[in-house]
Amino acid sequence: MNLDSVLGTVTDALKGLVGLGVALAAVFLVVDIIQPGTTNIVANVANLITQFTDHGVVGIITLIVFWSILSD
Repeated sequence: MNLDSVLGTVTDALKGLVGLGVALAAVFLVVDIIQPGTTNIVANVANLITQFTDHGVVGIITLIVFWSILSD
């Protein structure tokens, strides 16, 4: 077993976990739209984006970096 295969395995596992998290967030978003206030994910996402944009250009760049990581 070499380092490339180990890193590939770890990367695949992390991508799976991130994918699961994004899928759960989408499900919670739909639930929150159907029954407002159930999961509060809409308010939490709005607060997260507000925290990023309150820090000006650095926050927006960080938000773009996070978005690019999640959309991979």
